[in-house]
Amino acid sequence: MVAHQTGRYSKYIRPINIIFDLIVITALSLYFFRELKLNMFYYLTYQTVTWLFIAVIVKYYEVFRFTTPVEIITKLVKQFSIFLLIVIAFFPFAKTAIFSGKATAIYLTLSFFIIVGFKYFLFFYLKKYRIATGSNFRNAVIIGYTPEAIRLKDVFENRKDYGYRFFGFFSDKKQNSEILGKIDDIENYTIANKIDEIYCSLNEISNEKLKELVEFADENKKAIKFIPDTKEIFSKNLKVDYYELFPVLSLQKTQLHNPVIKGIKRAFDIVFSLLVIVFLLSWLIPLLTILIKLESKGPVFFKQGRPGLDEKEFYCYKFRSMQINGFTEREASKNDPRVTKIGRLMRKTSIDELPQFFNVLLGDMSVVGPRPHLWSQNKAYSSKIKKYMVRHYVKPGITGLAQVKGFRGEIETEEDMVNRIKLDVFYIENWSMIMDFKIILQTVINIFKGEEKAY
Repeated sequence: MVAHQTGRYSKYIRPINIIFDLIVITALSLYFFRELKLNMFYYLTYQTVTWLFIAVIVKYYEVFRFTTPVEIITKLVKQFSIFLLIVIAFFPFAKTAIFSGKATAIYLTLSFFIIVGFKYFLFFYLKKYRIATGSNFRNAVIIGYTPEAIRLKDVFENRKDYGYRFFGFFSDKKQNSEILGKIDDIENYTIANKIDEIYCSLNEISNEKLKELVEFADENKKAIKFIPDTKEIFSKNLKVDYYELFPVLSLQKTQLHNPVIKGIKRAFDIVFSLLVIVFLLSWLIPLLTILIKLESKGPVFFKQGRPGLDEKEFYCYKFRSMQINGFTEREASKNDPRVTKIGRLMRKTSIDELPQFFNVLLGDMSVVGPRPHLWSQNKAYSSKIKKYMVRHYVKPGITGLAQVKGFRGEIETEEDMVNRIKLDVFYIENWSMIMDFKIILQTVINIFKGEEKAY
């Protein structure tokens, strides 16, 4: 009998790794480079940014429960080899700095062994802990009852350190005690039994059903992976992982799921929101407080619960642009009588949205991302529009691709929402920092140019 799953700690492992690595290289550089006449602020900024950039390139932090020790050490060697060249490259540009080969060698060697020691301790400790306690297991089922599917089941059962709890098979072609039902039964079973990962043997599933399962996995935040055979999938990029010698195909996550990219985007959000708060909101809030209070009674700020990352509720802040009313879950329409005179100006220029930079600073939102919808809209459209729930894979944004393309404001027809979701999903699946900058720039242009649906 397998121990009950007691909780998930996987999401904390990468942030812990990143923070530990940065602490080590920062502390050791402060100690070993203290007499080299470096401007430590510039050097540490350079070192941190380049370390994270290299990590993205070599996929340094992409270590999973099935990653082999050889793969881990290969990633470490790649990371430190490039980082060595990056550290050395800084000195020719620092005019007052004195390069010391000895200090650099000791610094990097010590950093390497401390980080290697920590990673291997964490890697093996988690495996032992998982086996001993039954914690952090992932529930898995397999579609198809083929020799390859049975081999994968054997891997799950023989390698307990991988942390998988196998429930059974689904098949339309076979029947025995290991088969839980037909392929059409898998969606209800997955929800009812909290299945985390679905593995598909491609020669037992039609292309149409496969497409349905991918959409089901997107909507319900389930991982779907494939047992390769002669068929090919063209709709998504795939990556190959090996469970021992057994290949498994996975739909690649977007860049925004990469912990390093998430860290870079978060750092940008913090810096950008602080600049707006200090240089704009610091004087705009007192001014608007007077204007809002002069026209109507009520608070200066309006807060409303909205669905955020993973559909968890957060309070979204705005400058109050309406008279106090009991219809806060009804979106504004053209010539809405609830909107005040100053409110109309704020909404036209999007000034009413500026307090959301406090949401960004608090970590509930990002500067760029899908706009947070009303709960009533979530309930109305989540089951109607395909991939609607994908937008909750990332933090909502103050501005987004859909908004700068004109799909903002009132939803007059279902087609308006469909187009908005298409652009939100495109943004998530094709994100780049350049795209974020373009969206921010276009948002500023639209504010001055004016938008038809900004009311």
